[in-house]
Amino acid sequence: MTESKSAKRRDKTRVLALVGTRKGAFIFESNRARKKWARGGPHFNGWGVHHLSFDKRSGAIFAALNHDVYGANVHRSLDLGATWQMADGPSFPKDSGLNVARVWRVEPGHSARPDEVWAGVDPGSLFKSSDGGHTWTPIESLNKHPTRSEWNPGAGGLILHCILPHPADPNRLHIAISAAGVFRTDDGGQTWLPKNRGTQACFMPEGKQWPDVGQCVHHLVMSPTNPDLLFQQNHCGVYRTDNGGDDWTSLAEGLPAKFGFAMGIHPREEQTIYVAPDMSDEFRHAPDGAFAVWRSRNGGRDWERLSRGLPSQGAYLNVLREGMATDSCDPAGVYVGTSTGQLFFSRDEGDTWTLLADYLPPIYSVATAVIDG
Repeated sequence: MTESKSAKRRDKTRVLALVGTRKGAFIFESNRARKKWARGGPHFNGWGVHHLSFDKRSGAIFAALNHDVYGANVHRSLDLGATWQMADGPSFPKDSGLNVARVWRVEPGHSARPDEVWAGVDPGSLFKSSDGGHTWTPIESLNKHPTRSEWNPGAGGLILHCILPHPADPNRLHIAISAAGVFRTDDGGQTWLPKNRGTQACFMPEGKQWPDVGQCVHHLVMSPTNPDLLFQQNHCGVYRTDNGGDDWTSLAEGLPAKFGFAMGIHPREEQTIYVAPDMSDEFRHAPDGAFAVWRSRNGGRDWERLSRGLPSQGAYLNVLREGMATDSCDPAGVYVGTSTGQLFFSRDEGDTWTLLADYLPPIYSVATAVIDG
């Protein structure tokens, strides 16, 4: 047996695609080759699962659950989905007059704080757990921010949907709210500064399109190697910042449309990003009915259309804000889930695509986990 074959046989790496849908969660599993997939689920059948996340610190999977009758809560699994435990909350104090309409995101905290977990909810609020997701405390410094009167709900509500802990500094955190914009804390959540300079609010009247807050950011990603480099897909375009959000630069030139929701970033190449443009705010489907993912390998200066293996005719598909993810394999995998239930996958960083799953409920979110064997 050659050394390479022996190494492959010893490799027990598990690759997971965590898919949240309108009617439950699905966990697809493969090995590092990612050629054959096994499907688990649906978990939480009948519940909307707006987000799933894998906690590298503990191996836990968190699920953001929402139901029109039974409300919103967070569940946690410590055995990759075999069993689940429901958390106490998140919920507002009883005398606040507020209710959590939906939990949009659950995000593990900094590695130096292994029990820290964050949750973003509608209406536009942030919660923190210090016990691994069992109990939750509202972050009033953000939830009662002085600019809150200037926040307005987007079509999906007033939602806090992105939470990005700084990999080196446990006191720094970026969050994104639609439609309020990007905010950053540098002191562990005691204070929050708007970070929207250079991003447009094109839906506002002339003369009011460049406010301090009120931008409709759809998705936010951070470079895996440079935490000052972030990208966002905005209601009004695609942007990047090289200084932690202090200034943003438009990257929309070369794309077929400014509008879109989802965004992904390469796990090792900080300048490689992915977007799935929609025709417009009004129509919200792939331009010209030809579904494609667009990739930039130089931080948004140039874009290339990736469509080999994707439906190119009569494919009026749409990808929601959490519907794109990458894995950390080499070459990196890219995953895209549509609002009509198709899950597409590329094992070669977007060059070619295959259909991983079809006939799922509308896909809300896609996340990945690579677990070394």
